[in-house]
Amino acid sequence: MQTKNKILVSSCLLGQNCKYNGGNNLNSSLIDNLKKYELVSVCPEVLGGLTIPREPSEILNGRVINKLGSDITENFIFGAKKTLEIALSNKCQQAILKKNSPSCGYGTVYDGTFTSKKINGNGVTAELLYQNGVVILNEDNYFNLIKNK
Repeated sequence: MQTKNKILVSSCLLGQNCKYNGGNNLNSSLIDNLKKYELVSVCPEVLGGLTIPREPSEILNGRVINKLGSDITENFIFGAKKTLEIALSNKCQQAILKKNSPSCGYGTVYDGTFTSKKINGNGVTAELLYQNGVVILNEDNYFNLIKNK
């Protein structure tokens, strides 16, 4: 029996209530379109020891700051390292991560002003995964993965 390829996916996209506000970003079409893959669910922020719910956070000057002004960079780094361990142990070569997130965003993230303004950059986890050879996609461009298979 052939095993399915494994893809790392942000837990919130799979409907798990792990967002900062206690909700999720359920993407049913993503789940339906990826049935031929084994999805490995991760929430780097929860893996980093942050609570559900929690204050929203953004990246400012290379640090992750929550809306109350607390520096929670170390939680994000710890969660990113745990996520990388999970990706490597499951042999995940691709990840579909929540766009714009301070942990999972790839290409753009919020600018640290909590005004919904986006800037070029990567979240902490997305950057670490990318540096370790994982192909990063998001809920808008994951079709590139299934087109190429």
